[in-house]
Amino acid sequence: MKIIPIRAPLEPGIIERLKVGDQVSISGVIYTARDAAHKRLVQSLGEGKKLPFDLNGQLIYYMAPSPARPGQIIGSAGPTTSSRMDSYTPRLLAAGLKGMIGKGSRSQVVRDAIKEYRAVYLAAIGGAAALISKTIIKAEIIAYKDLGPEAIYRLQVENFPAIVANDVYGGDLYQEGKAKYQVSL
Repeated sequence: MKIIPIRAPLEPGIIERLKVGDQVSISGVIYTARDAAHKRLVQSLGEGKKLPFDLNGQLIYYMAPSPARPGQIIGSAGPTTSSRMDSYTPRLLAAGLKGMIGKGSRSQVVRDAIKEYRAVYLAAIGGAAALISKTIIKAEIIAYKDLGPEAIYRLQVENFPAIVANDVYGGDLYQEGKAKYQVSL
């Protein structure tokens, strides 16, 4: 299967070309955020405050890295369960976020918001944290340092691997996989 190279932040038009099951290789800048950071981002939006980074066209990776060993850029950098961010995701998509990277399926509300706001959800491979960390060439905390590993990081990545799990057309890799399995029984 062909791997589609994409740049982050996402350029207009790329999202419409991505379909469920496509393998992508991401290069550019992505941001990390988990539950506590999402809560603060949405709270800031609600209060009309400026966010620590511009959401427009951005990808957020649901990850909290382990500490880096001496000489390393970052520690283990595997995805966390995306559904934990589902209550915050529609608001961030409405504010310009164009993609998320994580693991596991998303709620119907998030899948609907992905379609409405023309975004994409990408699945990273759980259990491949050490391999994924090798695609990160620069990492810096940009916000919420008090959250420790759950602070928001700005990551420079090269050839970060992911698979399109939810696309703008309503496709859902997890539902398709379940349907195929049920048919084969």
